Amino acid sequence: MMDSQDNVLKQDITEEAVAVQPANVDNDTVAEAGNAPATTAVDSEPDTEAAPLKMYASKYEVLERVKELAHSDETPAKDEVDHLKTAFYKLLFAEREADQKTFIENGGDPEAYVMKTDDSEEQFKAEMGLIKEKRAKAFQQQEEEKKANLQRKQQIIEKIKMMSTSPEEANKSYNDFKALQQEWKDIKAVPAEKANELWRNYQLYVEQYYDLLNLNRELREYDFKKNLEQKTLLCEAAEKLADEPDAVSAFHQLQELHQQYREIGPVAKELREQIWARFKAASTVINKRHQQHFEELRAKEEENLTRKTALCEKVEAIAKEENKNATDWENHTKQIIDIQTEWKTIGFAPQKMNVKIFDRFRAACDDFFGRKAEFFKTLKEKFAENTKKKKEMVEQAKALMDSTDWKATSDKLIKLQKEWKTTGMVPKKVGDQLWAEFVAACNKFFEARNAATAGTRNEEQQNLDRKKEIIAKLKELLDSTADNVQATLQQLIDEYGKIGHVPFKEKDKLFKEYHKVVDALYKQLNISASKQRLDNFKSSIKSMAKQGEDMLDNERGRLMRRYEQLKSEITTYENNLGFLNASSKKGNSLIDEMNRKVNKLKDDLELIRQKIKAIDAENK
Repeated sequence: MMDSQDNVLKQDITEEAVAVQPANVDNDTVAEAGNAPATTAVDSEPDTEAAPLKMYASKYEVLERVKELAHSDETPAKDEVDHLKTAFYKLLFAEREADQKTFIENGGDPEAYVMKTDDSEEQFKAEMGLIKEKRAKAFQQQEEEKKANLQRKQQIIEKIKMMSTSPEEANKSYNDFKALQQEWKDIKAVPAEKANELWRNYQLYVEQYYDLLNLNRELREYDFKKNLEQKTLLCEAAEKLADEPDAVSAFHQLQELHQQYREIGPVAKELREQIWARFKAASTVINKRHQQHFEELRAKEEENLTRKTALCEKVEAIAKEENKNATDWENHTKQIIDIQTEWKTIGFAPQKMNVKIFDRFRAACDDFFGRKAEFFKTLKEKFAENTKKKKEMVEQAKALMDSTDWKATSDKLIKLQKEWKTTGMVPKKVGDQLWAEFVAACNKFFEARNAATAGTRNEEQQNLDRKKEIIAKLKELLDSTADNVQATLQQLIDEYGKIGHVPFKEKDKLFKEYHKVVDALYKQLNISASKQRLDNFKSSIKSMAKQGEDMLDNERGRLMRRYEQLKSEITTYENNLGFLNASSKKGNSLIDEMNRKVNKLKDDLELIRQKIKAIDAENK
């Protein structure tokens, strides 16, 4: 029958094996696996004892290592495969970020940057696919080996069982028994679901064999002593592991010690509980440190997952926002690049979610930058169209710059300048060059025009000075108490009307200033607006008379036509008044309004009549 220490040994190792797993395991799961041997967890994951992971300087180094693993006889360890994938994409993203930074530092337009495609990424994916197939094949081969190992160990158990039938059989087959024990040690992994039963049967028949080994008691005692020495050394080694700073390394070393402990035969019955208690106590210290390490690691990974999920949500929200122009795209790009930088500072998420959360983050970034590339592709086409239009305008300006048709060409160039302003944006470097050519052509024409019309401008400037002098004299009349103010006013008005054109830029300002002071003088002299307009008209008659009698005749004809038109309108209004009913308040209001219009038309009619009379007097 098995000793209690061996039952406890299996229970303790099983708990260690469960602790290796990164996933959460509840108490029922541990209890259910109560008698599983230590080889369960170790054999199911061949990558437990992984070599230190290499740091790679470039994605091409990573790609070369992936190709080497994909096309060699080596079966890649899972830890290394995950490390290679993480290292490749970290370097790829860093390279893309550096490329964009260099583009901008060299004077490139940030809005025009388009992320380059990378063939190495497709190669990496293809080689990783081969590695995945290789690992699957290796796992299948491992399972076949486990089945073969199971058969071999079952055969060993049957042989020991045959040796345990009688003391005579046990004594004469001792050497064969020791050889079978060594062969058992040399055989490694077996299917996990068979390990518990297999170990129990092996221990059962080994103890039965030792119980029957009575004829050679001295040899049996020697074995017990030797086994005690070996197990004591294992206890000491396990106790030293408490000083190992790396909890994971200490745990893996402890697993190896447990494997050795199991393979050593029994000790004297009175010492079995004592030696096991010592070994178990040392194991418990390492197990607790290991369990605490993974609990902290899992908590940190969950925290990392929460932070990375929040960053995914931020990128997804930014990707959904509307980008109306290049500035919007650039602002959102800076936000996403900042988020990517923060992402790099966060460690791994739980293994089952690490790839998924990275794929989600990458998909959101790819969606944004893909649509950005499409936007700037369209913008580039628009730039090309605008550049073509502006080049055509430059050619038109150059064709006009030597023209001497000052008025017509000025209008055409001014129209081109307005069209230039309404044409969309072009790349800055090209735009500056086109603008310089366009301005040079326009300036050449206008400088030539200004030189040719310099005399006209001098005359206009003299006219401006003379009109300003008259306005100054008019302003002096405002406060005058002389009797001849009205006569002087009319004289100055006549004089003002005889002066020719002034510079175009000063025309409106001068007009307002002149009429402002004249209106004030008329108001001061209590002269009606109609009288004022008539006086102004009389002043202009003299100017028209100088241009010939035809000019006065044409003006008289125009006034006669207006006179007849006003008479017709007055007649129409007066007829309509006869049909209105003034009994209602609304009707009375409408009649008042029409009466006001009739009176206004009659005033205008009288003014026109006086103007016609003035023309007739001038013709005499």
